[in-house]
Amino acid sequence: MRKILLSIIAAAAIGGSSLALASAGGGFGHDGWHHGHGMAAMHELGKLNLSDAQRDNIKQLSKQSFQQLKPQMETLRQQRRAFESMEPTASGYQTAADNLATTEAGLTRARVLAEASLRAQVYNVLTPAQRSQLATMRAQREARMQQWKEFQAQHPLPEGNPSAQ
Repeated sequence: MRKILLSIIAAAAIGGSSLALASAGGGFGHDGWHHGHGMAAMHELGKLNLSDAQRDNIKQLSKQSFQQLKPQMETLRQQRRAFESMEPTASGYQTAADNLATTEAGLTRARVLAEASLRAQVYNVLTPAQRSQLATMRAQREARMQQWKEFQAQHPLPEGNPSAQ
């Protein structure tokens, strides 16, 4: 049960993090940007009272970041489709698997670097007061996570519970 709950929490945090950016009238969440491309760790932005210019700038930076990765993502999709359509006994199956793994690794590296670059660019858009508020929110989130870990340690699931797996 704990693993299921943690999986749900992680999925919600990753998948829905950029939805938190959407504030009433804020403009976030449109044009496909709300899917969290490169902004999973920046979900606190919706609470920073960003100006319209800041929102527009961040949205533009995010779109640019996504557009830079789009060709690699399409290449990966094509390779994955080709690999999945192959029979495991086909000649070239292992080579296709190796090529797919290499492409996956390259895209993962590119995504990590793009996210780091985007976070730095977004951070530069924020005012000093917003940066301070962001640091406070992150510290509070870390404290909540630590409390959750302590709670889990104090209240372990009973042994032999199949839902805990």
